[in-house]
Amino acid sequence: MSVETESPADGDQAVEELARELGEAITEMPAYQTFSEKKEAVEADEEAQAQIEEFEQIREEYMMARQTGQADQDDLRQLQEAQEKLHSIPVMSEFLQAQNDLELRLQALNEHISEPLDVDFGEKAGGCCND
Repeated sequence: MSVETESPADGDQAVEELARELGEAITEMPAYQTFSEKKEAVEADEEAQAQIEEFEQIREEYMMARQTGQADQDDLRQLQEAQEKLHSIPVMSEFLQAQNDLELRLQALNEHISEPLDVDFGEKAGGCCND
């Protein structure tokens, strides 16, 4: 009479398979589909890409000035204006809304996953240490 027991490795494999299935299921969610479509639209939009490059350059210059202690309110104001200009492009604002909607949905899923655990799954899975 043999008793088959599940080894820890089998349990790990089962969890990994469930995680893959969850990832695949997430890609089928309307919030993810919308996010993906809006991301592609931003990537294909020349105006948005030009504004992203401009914003990134201004942000980089601001960060360098801040590290050297030379950033002032005008630099911050310029960065904020570049961000507002970028976010005002319709394709970008639609992407940001889709991103926010997806993040809220993923946060709700994280709460369901974390419910039986003693840790916040999403926070710990993010790789950040909070000592």
